[in-house]
Amino acid sequence: MELAVAPEMPTYSGGLGVLAGDTVRAAADLKVPMVAVTLLHRKGYFHQKLDPAGWQTEEPVEWPVEERLEEMPGRAEVVLEGRRILVRCWRHEVHGAGGFRVPVYFLDVDLPENSEWDRTLTHYLYGGDLHYRLCQEVVLGIGGVRMLRALGHGAIERFHMNEGHASLLGLELLDEEARRAGRTAITHEDVEAVRRKCVFTTHTPVPAGRDQFPLDLAKRVLGEHQAMSDIKDLICCGDVLDMTFLGFNLSHYINGVAKKHGEISRLMFTRYNIDAITNGVHAVTWTAPAFQELYDRYIPGWRQDNFSLRYALSIPRQEVWQAHAHGKRRLIQQVNQAIGSGMKEEVLTIGFGRRAATYKRADLLFHDLERLKRIAAAGPLQIVYAGKAHPQDQGGKELIRKIFQVREAVGRDIPIAYLVDYDMEVGRLMTAGADVWLNTPQPPLEASGTSGMKAALNGVPSLSILDGWWIEGCIEGLTGWAIGVDGASASDEADRSRDAALLYDKLEQVVVPLFYRDRERFIDVMLHSIALNGSFFNAHRMLQQYVLKAYF
Repeated sequence: MELAVAPEMPTYSGGLGVLAGDTVRAAADLKVPMVAVTLLHRKGYFHQKLDPAGWQTEEPVEWPVEERLEEMPGRAEVVLEGRRILVRCWRHEVHGAGGFRVPVYFLDVDLPENSEWDRTLTHYLYGGDLHYRLCQEVVLGIGGVRMLRALGHGAIERFHMNEGHASLLGLELLDEEARRAGRTAITHEDVEAVRRKCVFTTHTPVPAGRDQFPLDLAKRVLGEHQAMSDIKDLICCGDVLDMTFLGFNLSHYINGVAKKHGEISRLMFTRYNIDAITNGVHAVTWTAPAFQELYDRYIPGWRQDNFSLRYALSIPRQEVWQAHAHGKRRLIQQVNQAIGSGMKEEVLTIGFGRRAATYKRADLLFHDLERLKRIAAAGPLQIVYAGKAHPQDQGGKELIRKIFQVREAVGRDIPIAYLVDYDMEVGRLMTAGADVWLNTPQPPLEASGTSGMKAALNGVPSLSILDGWWIEGCIEGLTGWAIGVDGASASDEADRSRDAALLYDKLEQVVVPLFYRDRERFIDVMLHSIALNGSFFNAHRMLQQYVLKAYF
């Protein structure tokens, strides 16, 4: 549903889209024969505006599609509520390190042949109501397969569904199998044939992350498809079309996005064999220019062989600190220019860049402001935040407002900045410029997380709750620091208080003293963040695992 190929193309909202883009970039580097399909999102996700009190409002983001993409001649059709909708697509090519190219096709229904309302279906990412979303997913899933065929991609061996948004492609593949056999009815053999072709990745244990549509709405939009009447166990449960279960039931391989997430998913979906492939980020994309130059000098070949970053331990410490200082200077200058917060380069800077959702608990650091101020009195702190709340997520918007309120309350003691429009560029700036990357989700709701992986590539250690990828990446005191213990939940105020106390303990007793009084040891943690986490939690390793386990 979302795919980030370039910062100036607002076709993504956050981690899911950036991960999809990093997957395509890795495929181009590794010469994996792949094409990607998504929607155009002509008006973007949204431009975030924050008033002085921290209230978020949203504005459409118009972008010059014709200047960025190449329109393709192929056309496809989908049927929505009995209406024929014409679909076109635009192509962007992702170039790999060795010159190999992976095409990304952006589906678009904003055509004069379609009705005024139908033309809006590829305008907004995650916009509208259930009806709008289901119509979008028909264009993505069914329209995506038909467009691939119209463009001459008839011999695709695997279809990889990135979350349930694309699951309707399975219905189109079922129809293809039946037509190929000269039938109109779908058989068990067709289902098995489609399963052999399909791979499904689930990205969240949060129920809101699963698309579910009332069956009467699905039948109204899609028509009376056999899969929703005679083979109802494909779509799951009662009078609901569950896109996650549809994807599961039509895939031969299913995976979560971290080892812990695989375990949680197997408990949630006990009927299914769910593997785990831990996410990774595209190393070259997320490594700051100063560190790229450093790696080019000391680890030639790292761009093609990310695993060679394990040799980062041999890079002279002072050069690592100088490269970090360059990234930090850029961040502080940007913050002071944008917000005028008076931040200083020598002060310990904590970065927190996540989607503004309540379970990510961006405000956990502010649970006890008096204790936080005492910690800052012993060793100065400054904090840089960024993150968008979904337009309909009032809890997420309240979270941003609370951070603004805290900034007013403690601003003299602890400078706090909130950068607007968290996107790829802001993410690069923050993950290269922070001294410590903070992550405080409510376990076990962090499926993976990738922002800390980007920080690690720039020598920025994480201070994080043990959830998602950090369970695998944390070697205490070597690659960063854990808050609490693996598996601990934080479902009520007492648990939240406990997690906040553990966060303060780690800051006060370990992180702040290390930063200010033992710089050599702090740089040692930075080096191990690169050598152990940067070398492993990257998209090259991730895609190689998909190739071996899922694709071939």
